[in-house]
Amino acid sequence: MIERFQTNDRMSQAVKHNGIVYLSGQIGEGDSVTAQTEACLAKVDALLLEAGSSREHMLQAEIWLADMADFDEMNAVWDAWVPKGQAPTRACGEAKLAFERLKVEVLVRAIVKD
Repeated sequence: MIERFQTNDRMSQAVKHNGIVYLSGQIGEGDSVTAQTEACLAKVDALLLEAGSSREHMLQAEIWLADMADFDEMNAVWDAWVPKGQAPTRACGEAKLAFERLKVEVLVRAIVKD
């Protein structure tokens, strides 16, 4: 069975199938990479909770930055947010994001809590 969360005609914010939760790319508002990363991760937390998971159950994360020069600033927020000893596999790269104001986008996959 496939379960979809916060679905519209274009996409779902999360999809759960076979015990795995797949999140769409999460973006956040703010003037800095720090603010946008904090907002993205708050959305990740909320979606994982809604789908029956949590950051402690993450398997993989992809982070897209509009500018790799922001890598250290984003990592400062990420490192404080990720549960100690439970970091997922992760990739981070530079990409042209959907809107010029965006600096970071985060995608996560996680297992459903037992």
